[in-house]
Amino acid sequence: MLKDEQDDRRAEPCPGPNGVVTSRRPPNSDTGPAGTAGADRRLRLNPNNDHKPESYDDLQLDYKASIFSSLERHLPSCMLGVSRDEKVQFMSEILARYLPDSERLRVQKHSEYRQKIMANYQPLHKALYDMQPAAFFVPSFINAINENNKQTLRSIICEPSPGIYTFSMLRPSFCEMLLAEVENFEKWVQETRCKIMRPNTMNKYGAVLDDFGMESMLNQLMHQFVSPMSKVFFPEVGGSSLDSHHGFIVEYGEGKDVSLGFHVDDSEVTLNICLGKQFSGGDLFFRGVRCDNHVNSDTHPEEIFDYSHVPGQAILHRGRHRHGARPTTSGNRINLLLWCRSSVFRELTRYQKDFSSWCGECLREKNERHQKMVAATKLEFLRRGESMI
Repeated sequence: MLKDEQDDRRAEPCPGPNGVVTSRRPPNSDTGPAGTAGADRRLRLNPNNDHKPESYDDLQLDYKASIFSSLERHLPSCMLGVSRDEKVQFMSEILARYLPDSERLRVQKHSEYRQKIMANYQPLHKALYDMQPAAFFVPSFINAINENNKQTLRSIICEPSPGIYTFSMLRPSFCEMLLAEVENFEKWVQETRCKIMRPNTMNKYGAVLDDFGMESMLNQLMHQFVSPMSKVFFPEVGGSSLDSHHGFIVEYGEGKDVSLGFHVDDSEVTLNICLGKQFSGGDLFFRGVRCDNHVNSDTHPEEIFDYSHVPGQAILHRGRHRHGARPTTSGNRINLLLWCRSSVFRELTRYQKDFSSWCGECLREKNERHQKMVAATKLEFLRRGESMI
């Protein structure tokens, strides 16, 4: 696995069956705060919806206050009655496992970089920076989210391959405005000669929307519109506890990136929406969901699926669903991506060894072990029957 040099901007390449990809999970640690054994302080798998989390907005924290409020619902019961400072210490130590001390300075510099951009860049369409569902989304999508049940969601969503969901989402007018905003931002970058961070190490073109003021809007997009779907379709990979995101634009075509190599995303759930423009090629290809241990394992025929982009249409999938993008042969293709993450899920995976609920290869190995056990049991019964004759 390759790690991005720009903090949480990572796409993890899968070089192929003979490649080597190391685990992204942090080293195990058996102790909690103040040396307390971690076994009795593990996070809850499901949130405690009866617990009202405290507000952390007034504190100077290394992470967003909303992450602490979300994570608090997953604290073990022994931690709910302690002081806010103790909760902050406990949750900060959990979160710090994904952000080593050596990178804290980088986070601080990135915050300063983002503030500098927002202080100087003048938005073209200010309406994009506040969530306006009626102006952004097609009516069928809004109605399904408002109904908020599996049956209604299924009525607007297609599942062309297991774990891959497609649906109409964005109005053409929103796509046009966002494309114009990105072009305006890139023009400003060229005029001011501002050096900007690209979305990840695999995409050399595009922009991080969070960096020039859209973080709040995208956060609402995740919580209000992606989470209702991910709770239904991806509960086993943290779909019920999404608490942070990385939102960006990618650009493909002449003079831009042409294709994207085989990889997995640094997300639990990925939302990918085509904005336009006119283009040919650029299909996504999917090759099965894998955990770290099996990320380079072979692809099975039933896991092969190709997807052709349609402007305004979204595709939703697990971040660990291996995929890539074929060359864009003509024109320009621009997509909006939202990598949705769950700090709770990432913490819980430290204590798990079996990922058969979502990893295709883990499930295959589990089924093979079961079949061997059944075969061995039948053979033993036959032997016992023969000895009694």
